[in-house]
Amino acid sequence: MDRGTEKAASPGRGTAPCGAAEPLPPGRVPLAVVLIDHEGLVSHWSRGARRLFGATREEAIGRPAVDLLPVSGALPEDDDPAPYGRYGETGEPTSPGDDDGLGPDLESPRGGRLPYPASGRARLTVPGRDRADVLWWAYPMVGPGRERLLVLAADAEGLRPDPGGVEERAFERIAPGFALHTDFPGAEELARRLPDILPSMSVGESARIVAQVLELGYPVLEFSQNDRVPVTPDWGVPRRAERKARRARAARAEAEGLPAPREADGEDEDREDLEYVAVRERLKFLNEVSSRIGTSLDLATTILEVSRAVVPRFTDVAGTYLREQVVAGEGFPEGVPDTTTLWHRVAVHHTDEPGRWDDVVPVGEAMPFPAHTPFFQCMTTGEPVLVPRISEEAGHAIASQFEKRDIRPLITGRSMLVVPLKARDVVLGFMVLLRHPERVEFNDMDRVTGAELAARVGLVLDNARMYTYQESVAETLQDSMLPRIPARMAGCDIATRYLPGTLLGRIGGDWFDSVKLPGARTAFVVGDVMGHGLHSAAKMGQLRTAVRTMAALDLPPAQLLRNLDDLSQRLGDSYLATCLYAVYDPIVSELLVANAGHVPPVLVHAGCGRGELLDLPTGAPIGVGGVPFEAVRVRVEPGDRLVMCTDGLVEMRGEDIGVGLATLCESAAHPAASMDDACDTIVRALNTRGGRKDDVALLMARLGGIEPGDVAEWPLAPDPAEAGRARALVSGRLRAWNLDQLVEPAALLVSELVGNAVRHTRSRRLALRLVRGDTLLCEVDDDDHTLPSLLDAGSVDESGRGLRVVSTLAREWGATRTDAGKTAWFELTLPGR
Repeated sequence: MDRGTEKAASPGRGTAPCGAAEPLPPGRVPLAVVLIDHEGLVSHWSRGARRLFGATREEAIGRPAVDLLPVSGALPEDDDPAPYGRYGETGEPTSPGDDDGLGPDLESPRGGRLPYPASGRARLTVPGRDRADVLWWAYPMVGPGRERLLVLAADAEGLRPDPGGVEERAFERIAPGFALHTDFPGAEELARRLPDILPSMSVGESARIVAQVLELGYPVLEFSQNDRVPVTPDWGVPRRAERKARRARAARAEAEGLPAPREADGEDEDREDLEYVAVRERLKFLNEVSSRIGTSLDLATTILEVSRAVVPRFTDVAGTYLREQVVAGEGFPEGVPDTTTLWHRVAVHHTDEPGRWDDVVPVGEAMPFPAHTPFFQCMTTGEPVLVPRISEEAGHAIASQFEKRDIRPLITGRSMLVVPLKARDVVLGFMVLLRHPERVEFNDMDRVTGAELAARVGLVLDNARMYTYQESVAETLQDSMLPRIPARMAGCDIATRYLPGTLLGRIGGDWFDSVKLPGARTAFVVGDVMGHGLHSAAKMGQLRTAVRTMAALDLPPAQLLRNLDDLSQRLGDSYLATCLYAVYDPIVSELLVANAGHVPPVLVHAGCGRGELLDLPTGAPIGVGGVPFEAVRVRVEPGDRLVMCTDGLVEMRGEDIGVGLATLCESAAHPAASMDDACDTIVRALNTRGGRKDDVALLMARLGGIEPGDVAEWPLAPDPAEAGRARALVSGRLRAWNLDQLVEPAALLVSELVGNAVRHTRSRRLALRLVRGDTLLCEVDDDDHTLPSLLDAGSVDESGRGLRVVSTLAREWGATRTDAGKTAWFELTLPGR
């Protein structure tokens, strides 16, 4: 295209409607381009504008736009029954009271520049010529330049191609390269200059926009912050179905030899193509919204995506409310909501000045809605509710729901559309859409568009809700199966970490545990059921319970893993599991460890600060069956740290596990102020490599030991008189430990345990042990496997009250079977603890 090439009417049309015209190739559309500055004066007047409006460039530049773009009113009724006034971005005309002219409509009701793209159709009176039928589009402009409004106008007659003519065929095969003929430079130059007046647009994007404008014959898009806003005029054209019906009636008349029926003006058929474009733009909008939402199963992310998709393209304010149970990730009863249903405001997105809505309608507030509100009507009927303009009375009724906050200035005079967010006939929430008073009201077509939009959003929200609910169930199950381990047990400090998997189903089969054993010992357990999901978690729960039960029987580690393997096969599931079981004796400073196919533990030596992997027989995973297990004794020193974890922490796809184990040893040996800090150091070192998808269980124990001077042991004979001797032994040792406050209760309780062992068992051997640690532990061993039990003694019974006294006075008490018999014990809280 050469610079300065002019547009002319198409063949068969004669000359252009205003002024002289030069011939144009078929398919060219006349277009006038006018720029208006911030003072309302014309700063650019194209040659097409001279043709269309009758003023030369010299006459136009610097003059007020309203003087050069006069409009006398709507078309006569005999020409077209529909008035041609100002149109907004949805293609709907403004109220009849609005000016029909191009000039007045270029300004906002507040006297400033036009805040939204607008379009319309008008009759122009051109000096020396007949009235011209003109289509126009006005676009507000932002940026540092003086121009504030871009006006494009075209002769409506030039847009009506002759049926079957060259122009019609040209329109049918319009290509992206269809040229724009004004006194602007060529299409390539226009594409390069478009970013100067429309910010945040690349040259490539502007080239696509120029091509689309030329392809459709009129502008359809406004770009602001990369959000496309359809500006498709609606000219009151009949439906395509009516066009098809007219053609069918004409065909039948011709077949029967009858005169063709008189139909509406033939130009309606041409205008139907424009209606098709309008519908296509709405479908395009819905498809684009659909493509922008649902990228995450997180509710908050989904709501944010929806809000950004509709503001400002479809609405100026979007408030989203969800049912309380949806936000909490819980199920809720079926049926219609009522006036007691709580709705959480989860998002408010708007184009107003920042912070204007924050104090009046804060995000996170939960509130019910009474029956007389449009919100209640929407959520009970499941249908959109349209309020063309919120009156003062309606604004007062809505504002009454907001205690001590006046919302009326924010909503009165605005157009409102409330759309339900539902899926499978269940209302999950609703969106409140508001348009500024100066923007075109929501209409019936917007209601349909909003309903379709809400339906798509509802499905995405329901998927997010179901995922949130299932994730909540899975996390609750996982948390219920993970123990609450005390930070301090006899002779050791413990810290743990559990990290869910990064896969969609985050729940897994990893677990850790610690169990109190007789003799002030502690059992440490870490296990991993292979696989993910609820089945793995359920299997993990079964194995964890079995381990705790067998640990309470004080089974040796190797025997415990053997019994666990047998149990796993009897459960009938095909799941395999790995398990590491270690028993720490703080009195003799020794670990007894057995492994069933698990990652070996790391022992960090306090003396040299070095971490090493313990060399253990690997063993087969639990569930293989028929494989022996072997336990290894490891000497430890006070201050050593034992680190046990699952393979999810050290294994990484595409990386040798030896790299992860080496990192584990190095990070475990790193000095730390506390056990929690030490665990965090390990997690940071191994969890930042990327690629982890499995869940992780980590247990760390600092093995402090118990000093020999804090332990006292005495053998006892199976004689009732030994109860008195036991009282004396305990009293003397407690006084030596400066625990005088515990002498009386400890002496009473130990005599009850010794008396019970002598009277109710056939023991040939008794032993008494006293251990001072975080608590005072007293144990009585005998060689009878029968466990004592509480009795409900009557008022005249002479026995049966001893264990009741122990249960009442002791902090904790219990009895555990051992290989040699059983151990009955109790704990008392030390003074000041």
